[in-house]
Amino acid sequence: MADEKKGIIYTILTYAMWGVLPIYWKQLGHVPSDEILAARIFWAFWVTVAFIFVIGGHKKLFADLKSLWKSKKAFFTLMLASYLITLNWFLYIFAVTNDRIVETSMAYYINPLVSMLLGVFFLKEKLTPAIKIAFVLAAIGVGILTISYGAFPWMALGMAFSFAFYGLIKKTIKLNALRGLALETLFVLPVATAFYVYLFVIDRAAFTTVNIETDGLLILSGAVTALPLVLFATGAPLIPMYMIGFLQYIAPTMMLIIGVLMYGEEFNRTSLISFSFIWVALILFTASKMAEARKIRREKVSNPIAYSKKQ
Repeated sequence: MADEKKGIIYTILTYAMWGVLPIYWKQLGHVPSDEILAARIFWAFWVTVAFIFVIGGHKKLFADLKSLWKSKKAFFTLMLASYLITLNWFLYIFAVTNDRIVETSMAYYINPLVSMLLGVFFLKEKLTPAIKIAFVLAAIGVGILTISYGAFPWMALGMAFSFAFYGLIKKTIKLNALRGLALETLFVLPVATAFYVYLFVIDRAAFTTVNIETDGLLILSGAVTALPLVLFATGAPLIPMYMIGFLQYIAPTMMLIIGVLMYGEEFNRTSLISFSFIWVALILFTASKMAEARKIRREKVSNPIAYSKKQ
């Protein structure tokens, strides 16, 4: 029980940090999104690698890299995952720095449903009646928002789908979260570095040319990226999956509150109706997954041999 409590605390801290990240990126609103992304990749790689060396995990990192190189399929699959998460980061940073934090919250609310949808198509997972209803309700919510905006919420859906595909790919490659971040950023590092060189050549780089506060925030973006992953990697294995699924809504809820109350983004009656459909969908989805997890746990306890045969 003590371990589970630690896991809950670490996981709550993880999602709380992700929830307040819009405030951090807002401080860099004067820097173009593409440069923030390049800085995040560059510094995340070096901060993560440095931390891995400090905790003595460098041998495992080299072993992971060697193992990936031996399996070309795993190598290029992880490369694809790294570019998907890079796309997700760009859309997220662009949305936050362009006063669309509410839309980012919507993306991470619907992400679990999108992930389940991909599971149906690619992993042949089955949907319960409750989850089918949840999909319909979420679709209605997105539809209402589309009509009220007069434009398709491509930003929110782009974030949700890029992250869901990233998660789907990562299911096929078992890597420690911290070492995984180092390897994923390594794949994109040459592009990010080359782009930064290009920015300096055309005299468009904000780094070292604006002020020391901007430089500090860009450098710290690496730690801001890595620290929540360290917490998550520590806490997630200590608690059940259904609890992780429940706690993950902390982040988009905080984003929504920050967007509306701190930065005055619009959240009118139509937005409330749209989000209400999505919230009800998530309640159904979470309740269904929790019931499923409890059923599996009961089967494990009551008849472990029969359960192992089913697996």
